[in-house]
Amino acid sequence: MTHTHTENTHTDMDTHADTHTDTHARGHQADPRTGAHAPDTRAAVDRAAVDVTTAGLPAWLDPVAEAARSVRPHQLSRFLPPESGAGRQSAVLVLFGEGARGPELLLTERSGTLRSHAGQPSFPGGSLDPEDGDQATTGPLRAALREAEEETGLDPRGVQLFGVLPRLYIPVSSFVVTPVLGWWRAPSPVGVVDPAETARVFTVPVADLTDPANRAVAVHPSGHTGPAFLVESALVWGFTAGVIDRILHYAGWERPWDRARQVPLDWRA
Repeated sequence: MTHTHTENTHTDMDTHADTHTDTHARGHQADPRTGAHAPDTRAAVDRAAVDVTTAGLPAWLDPVAEAARSVRPHQLSRFLPPESGAGRQSAVLVLFGEGARGPELLLTERSGTLRSHAGQPSFPGGSLDPEDGDQATTGPLRAALREAEEETGLDPRGVQLFGVLPRLYIPVSSFVVTPVLGWWRAPSPVGVVDPAETARVFTVPVADLTDPANRAVAVHPSGHTGPAFLVESALVWGFTAGVIDRILHYAGWERPWDRARQVPLDWRA
């Protein structure tokens, strides 16, 4: 991953909310992997460390941690949360692990039966619950871990939170999204917990995300455009692709790619 100084335009990540926020019937759900009812995840999240620390991170994550410390909101998006504090508070977990092919990111694919953005890849995440706590401090941290466990079954105690990106705003849905950065220090088994919400849980090597052959610009019929990644038999676009694009750029991992290459979306996207 070589550092590049090629500046690109700020990505509009406001057009499509791809956080998992429209299927939150929570509680004790049946786990299709075991046939048993999954326990309430809050106990595990309460036992997980919700402090943010860079101690013990692998060296390859240092550029991401530094980007999280230094990046300003307007460098991520031109749409920022309302000063009034209005908006639907939510959080996503941007979880970095290390797999057989090196650094990787954990993603989920939304169920094809959902009312909006069916089949769209996204970070694990969703709306803050009152029990998550103060939305200005640890609430987004707990929400990101809780949602990730509910959606993928990961053990949050194996996740080290090392950074928080500025809150971003998605005007079309009024979501205020906090991207929480995590290091999968002690990986645990993951998979689909609720098929009604999630169709697939998978990881993507960072090397594939930085490969120019896998990059394109997604074009929606409305005229909105944004970065896209064609990886793991999936088209990653919208909010998730925008966050990945900015992380790659400000961490110095971005490689020059063909910005004239376009991938059309349809009205159902």
